[in-house]
Amino acid sequence: MQWETVIGLEVHVQLATRSKIFSGASTAFGAEPNTQACAVDLGLPGVLPVLNEQAVAMAVQFGLAVHADIPEVSVFDRKNYFYPDLPKGYQTSQMYHPIVGAGDVEITLDDESTKRIRIHHAHLEEDAGKSLHEDFHGMTGIDLNRAGTPLLEIVSEPDMRSAKEAAAYLKAIHSIVTYLGISDGNMAEGSMRCDVNVSVRPKGQEAFGTRAEIKNVNSFRFVERAIAYEVERQIELIEDGGKVVQETRLFDPERDETRSMRTKEEANDYRYFPCPDLLPVVLDQAYLDHLRSQLPELPADKRARFQNELGLSVYDAHVLSASREMAEFFEEVQQVCGDAKQAANWVQGELSGALNRENLSIQNSPVSAKQLGELISRVLDDTINGKAAKQVFQALWNGQGDSADAVIDAKGLKQVTDTGAIEAMIDQVIAESPAQVAQYRDSEPEKRGKMIGYFVGQVMKASRGTANPQQVNGLLKEKLDALL
Repeated sequence: MQWETVIGLEVHVQLATRSKIFSGASTAFGAEPNTQACAVDLGLPGVLPVLNEQAVAMAVQFGLAVHADIPEVSVFDRKNYFYPDLPKGYQTSQMYHPIVGAGDVEITLDDESTKRIRIHHAHLEEDAGKSLHEDFHGMTGIDLNRAGTPLLEIVSEPDMRSAKEAAAYLKAIHSIVTYLGISDGNMAEGSMRCDVNVSVRPKGQEAFGTRAEIKNVNSFRFVERAIAYEVERQIELIEDGGKVVQETRLFDPERDETRSMRTKEEANDYRYFPCPDLLPVVLDQAYLDHLRSQLPELPADKRARFQNELGLSVYDAHVLSASREMAEFFEEVQQVCGDAKQAANWVQGELSGALNRENLSIQNSPVSAKQLGELISRVLDDTINGKAAKQVFQALWNGQGDSADAVIDAKGLKQVTDTGAIEAMIDQVIAESPAQVAQYRDSEPEKRGKMIGYFVGQVMKASRGTANPQQVNGLLKEKLDALL
């Protein structure tokens, strides 16, 4: 039997506010446990929540960025459950009237095809605390610093049909929220994580299969691996005569498997009701227009501009627009050197390779965009050749010069383009290579092209790599052919 995978994602994005969604406590990462939880976060008697306006603005900006409906009125609800890291006994969320309605996101797949994934809605809510197991020898510690941290939960429709599509969707959401500046998207610090809903059904069947929800997956790679395992598990279970149970599972990256946590709860298990302490949020058109005017150029628009105005390929435009920092770095390099294709090649090649080796982000690159643009300019105007350019880049990376020109002068890398000087070196190499000249003369015409490489190498060696390779090739062929 042929099976089809059906996937939906619930992405939890920590909003980049300095204080929590209903209190003035700090959201800074890395503080000592329980030092950033105030009376409101703890739900102590007599306290009242106050909604963080910045969280509202950030949620609406996301909605505008994904072409979503923005309802005039949204309402906060209480989601009631008992867990040690939830001190109030309920989570303030939005069940029935979320702040962002239906929208969509376009994803780009490995074969450069695109697909539109529908967003069902996005709602604001507060995060819970964190249970700590590893340091307490059979006991559990509770850190309530995250309690009350503002989250935007983005719920997709079940439109994805493969692990690759799910990862591409998650990357698209990451790109949008970081472009907007509403989240740092740091998955290692918990700023973005997702619950993955997976089911399978026979191909051609319209009804969905029973789904399992994999909780709190925190990397693009883990999303793919968790889905791959879960799909295989469900298919094997059904083909062996069993039934998939609707449940919540966790992904164990060390064992590369999902494991059951608990049977899946339904909405009525949480006894949702409107929060009596918070008024409905009412948004007028002037407010929406103001936030729309503040939107930056978004990834899809930037990709289109890179292709249409700068002539980049679909692949190059996609890679260079994936993060706002990468796109801004590339654009500055391109503006300095004036050649988009060369700028794209260097940013994706030499620069990205060096950043990956040193495990650095592009924001921390030792070579600035201005320095890289000037280096490319010196290749384009024939001041240096490609081999010397790599030496200059390495010197700049190691802090051995303030600019490409300074490194070129200090290392004597300026390219020799004087025809007379190059001819003199060629004549010397030919005079010192009688055996190779004889071999060239006696060879079949189609083999001489490969043999000329020896002479090019000798001339480049004599010039210490500074001779213009194109001129060397042309002049060598003329002189050698004249000896035939």
